[in-house]
Amino acid sequence: MIPSLVSGLASGLALIVAIGAQNAFVLRQGVQRSHVLLVVAVCAVSDLVLIVLGVAGVGVLIERAPEVLEVVRWAGAAFLLAYGAMAAVRAIRGTQASQPAAGHKGTWAAALGTCLALTWLNPHVYLDTVLLLGSLAGAHGADGRWWFAAGAGLGSVAWFAALGTGARYLAPLFARPGSWRVLDAGIALVMVTLAVMLVA
Repeated sequence: MIPSLVSGLASGLALIVAIGAQNAFVLRQGVQRSHVLLVVAVCAVSDLVLIVLGVAGVGVLIERAPEVLEVVRWAGAAFLLAYGAMAAVRAIRGTQASQPAAGHKGTWAAALGTCLALTWLNPHVYLDTVLLLGSLAGAHGADGRWWFAAGAGLGSVAWFAALGTGARYLAPLFARPGSWRVLDAGIALVMVTLAVMLVA
C-alpha cells in the first residue's frame, strides 16, 4: 500500500512539475490573485479524472483511436499559438491592466475557459497522464494500482495548490511593470514552443 502510494506520488510530481502551458497559466493567475481557487480546482480535478481514466484502462482506447489525438493536437496547437500571441502583445505593449493593483482580473468564465482549453486540448496530457501513469499503475497489481492513483492524485492536488497560492508571494516583484513584461514574454515563448512541438 505505502510503496504504491509513494510511487504514484513521485511519478505524478515528476510528470506535472515542469514549465508548461498549464503551469504558466496557473502561475500568472496566482500572481494576479485572479480566480485562483477556480483555476486550481479545475486543474486538480481534471488531473484526477485523467488519472482515474488511465488506471481504469482507458489508455487502451486512446491507443486504438489515434485520429482523436490528431484532432486534439492541431486544436491544441492553434489555441497555444493564440494564447502565446496575446502574451507577446502584452509583453511588447507593456500592458498594465494585468497588474493586481489595476483591479482588472478578467472574468471567471474567461479563466475557466482558458484553463479547460490548456488542460484538455493538450495531447500530451493523454499520453502522459492516461497512458503512462496508467501503465505504471498496472505494475502495482489490481489493488496497488488504485493506491498508486491516489498518490499521483495527491501529488497533482498539492502541486497546483502550492503553485496557485504560492504565486502571490511573487506579487511584490511584479509591482514593477517590467516584471510583467518579462513574465508575459516567457509565457509567450513557452506557448509558441509547445505549439511548434505539437505539430512538428
